[in-house]
Amino acid sequence: MIVVDIETSGGFDPVKIGVWQIGALELENPENTFLEESRIDDEDFVEEVALKVIGKTEAQLRDKSKQSQKEMLLHFFQWAAKIENRDLIAHNTPFDYGFLVLKSKKYALEFPFGHRTFDLHPIAAIKYYELYGEFFIEENSSKMNLPNVMKFCGMKDERIQVKDNEVATQGKPHNGLEDAKLEAECFSRIVYGEGLFSEYDKFPIPDYLKNGRKK
Repeated sequence: MIVVDIETSGGFDPVKIGVWQIGALELENPENTFLEESRIDDEDFVEEVALKVIGKTEAQLRDKSKQSQKEMLLHFFQWAAKIENRDLIAHNTPFDYGFLVLKSKKYALEFPFGHRTFDLHPIAAIKYYELYGEFFIEENSSKMNLPNVMKFCGMKDERIQVKDNEVATQGKPHNGLEDAKLEAECFSRIVYGEGLFSEYDKFPIPDYLKNGRKK
């Protein structure tokens, strides 16, 4: 399976918003990774809040010296096509999958993925329900965003956090491959009860997640 995270110039509007970075890894072989950047298209819109999250300027996203979105997507699809199990994993898969499939149609590229995906959000939400008998709901909506999924998995989110278009917590800019690794680590802890990357060993796995995969 492939864990993917894309970085965009704004919110969920694949027609108007551009993709400037794709990070991914093969879950069964996590050393097999992908990370590339591109310039967004001339017609793509840039939202100020996105720049705060990724720590970039609009000029950097429109840098003509970088490859095009089409070239980046083609390289990603070529990398993915070599992997046997190409089911996608992401947090909030409609976002990442939606951008990828619509951009592939825009550029007339062959899409290497099926229509079924594994979404970390409901996986974490259901695990939480199994443990506590209720869903993690606040203000009539699920609060299982990635920072809270990480907290549930015993990990600290060291990335910058933005709320209401303002920086709420200082930290590292979001990065496609780093976020894909965070999502893969959380998926492994929830589903298998074990870690995936040694760099996250500093965050012990909570006891309630250690009864995962039967050997």
